[in-house]
Amino acid sequence: MADLLTVQYKQTGKSSNLDTKGMREMQARAYEARDAQYLLLKAPPASGKSRALMFLGLDKLQYQGLKKVIVAVPEMSIGASFKDTDLTSGGFFSDWIVQPNYNLCIPGGEAQKVKAFVRFMSDPDASVLICTHATLRFAYQELKPADFNDSLLAVDEFHHTSADGENRLGGLIDGIMAGSNAHIIAMTGSYFRGDAVPILLPEDEEKFTQVTYSYYEQLNGYEHLKSLGIGYHFYTGRYIDAVHKVLDTKKKTIVHIPNVNAVESTKDKLAEVDYILDAIGDVIEKDMKTGIITVKDSTGRILKVADLVDDGPMRIEVQNYLRNVSKAEDVDIIIALGMAKEGFDWPWCEHVLTIGYRSSLTEIIQIIGRATRDCEGKPHAQFTNLIAQPDAEDDDVKVSVNNMLKAITVSLLMEQVLAPAITFKPRSRFMPGEEVEPGTVVIEDTTAPVSDKVVKALENIDNIKAAILQKPEVIAPAVTGDADSEVMESVEIPKVVEKLYPDMDAHEVQTVSEAVHASMAIQSTGGLFDELDLPEGAEIIVPSGVEEGTPAAYQVETGSAPKPNQESSNSDPKANRKFVQIGNKFVKIEHLNVDLIRQINPFQGAYEILSKAVTPSVLKTIQDTVVGMRSQMTEQEAVVLWPRINEFMKNKGCEPSATASDLYERRLAEALAYIKRKAQEHKAAKPQSA
Repeated sequence: MADLLTVQYKQTGKSSNLDTKGMREMQARAYEARDAQYLLLKAPPASGKSRALMFLGLDKLQYQGLKKVIVAVPEMSIGASFKDTDLTSGGFFSDWIVQPNYNLCIPGGEAQKVKAFVRFMSDPDASVLICTHATLRFAYQELKPADFNDSLLAVDEFHHTSADGENRLGGLIDGIMAGSNAHIIAMTGSYFRGDAVPILLPEDEEKFTQVTYSYYEQLNGYEHLKSLGIGYHFYTGRYIDAVHKVLDTKKKTIVHIPNVNAVESTKDKLAEVDYILDAIGDVIEKDMKTGIITVKDSTGRILKVADLVDDGPMRIEVQNYLRNVSKAEDVDIIIALGMAKEGFDWPWCEHVLTIGYRSSLTEIIQIIGRATRDCEGKPHAQFTNLIAQPDAEDDDVKVSVNNMLKAITVSLLMEQVLAPAITFKPRSRFMPGEEVEPGTVVIEDTTAPVSDKVVKALENIDNIKAAILQKPEVIAPAVTGDADSEVMESVEIPKVVEKLYPDMDAHEVQTVSEAVHASMAIQSTGGLFDELDLPEGAEIIVPSGVEEGTPAAYQVETGSAPKPNQESSNSDPKANRKFVQIGNKFVKIEHLNVDLIRQINPFQGAYEILSKAVTPSVLKTIQDTVVGMRSQMTEQEAVVLWPRINEFMKNKGCEPSATASDLYERRLAEALAYIKRKAQEHKAAKPQSA
């Protein structure tokens, strides 16, 4: 098994430190935006979003004139995150208290919960209510949008909503925004939308103040966790015969078995649990009070295993047991199907083993989040995806290849998420004296300031990347090894930007596309490097025609003065110079241009790992299938490839062949055939002269 991605962190402890109000770094950042009527909080699992909401909600009740706080969560178990919490001992002005009769995340029918919700809205003595998304939707049918006046509606795991007409939660948000003065806080641990439907209509999303706390900031600021690996194991035959190869019983693990409709499933989920138990060791007993299974592994260790797959009467007891886990030895392995994903908190978990590809990118990010809690004695967290290896003789070879493509998509996306955050901000948008945040790439636009539309798009650069990296025509070349940076930069990225922002003009699309391309290239090579951190003997390249003092497209500044107790080297101007890696060389960010970015293949690492992970014959099966699945040649791509066709013919003395063993030559042949066909069509369409 090989990791497609391993990220190292510095263990600064910063994201866990508390300020004078008892807030972590992310919570303090959210609290700074407390006056916003509409707030979108994007932060990874375990960063403390629940408590951030408590701080915000109490401030709105105490100082902003609001009367009610309604917190909606996807499922009842997550409601426990919003239980009574002592905040005053940390320095805050009030504690978070929920009246028991308005905690609706309890067993019982929806009809009674809806009555309690409606009663709450007119109860002058009640200020906080906790419910599920479902209860909120049902209660909304009994109320008018204006009934939410002077209320804060907080929606946890906001990615469950969408602007789709079938999504009632999305419509509810739109209705409350249009028909009341309610405040809304939307919280999500997912950086990417899992599908093409936006969460909100663009005109509504523009009303939200966004607070983003990156995965890198979170993990880099931990005290104990030092690294995170994302890996894949490909198997042939049945997964239950391969699971023992990737299941390390010494690691605290959550095993997610495949959905019964997945190609990896045996269609008998209970039997699959038994196979996994056998892979762990010998079952000794099952506690009939808690449902916990005791198993002895091959080394003689006694393990406690929780089965969340069996949905019989005992599952509620298993859930109650897990809810009260207080020490590492309380549970060792959890086997789950649809549970133990978002909102499930087991800090000791160090390995999530997921069998079969999950179609939702959001779901995978949530699953990875189960292992990324900071915990003493846990230096490394691991996500492993066990996926069926494509078989040329199998009728489902296309399905298997598709799953592999999606797996690589996740790695490439997580590479963007887990690397040090890079943000793009135009020079024209800085206030006088404003400090530049670390990792900010400044776009020099003082001669022609960019529009509000461009600024908004740059703030949403993660969603643009997600849309790009989920396109088969982008990922397929990564697998076949013929990824073309120029086609991606000139064709694929602008296509996505135009679709997401149809009212942008060509110049705006180009500005955003170049920033997206630069961001993907920079993050795929390790982010921005301080000059002081460059390896010894690093070779620095200066593009031809560049001189010091030449106006640059991009700049990076730290903007903050050194503190008195810092070492003198930290105040050296060299500490402020940022570099990007290109191959085994480095270039100053100011000298980075489109030609240099084209030299960076953001997919190279994924292709190399995949090549090592499967046999040559399997790789050829994958490549042949991908070539057959690829979309037809487009005019834009043919235009980009035309100069290369001419160069090929000049060097080789012949046209590229459609049957060549070289994938690149075949692609050129495809483009040439397209150009010839178009030329014939054009000629045929011309009126014949007399």
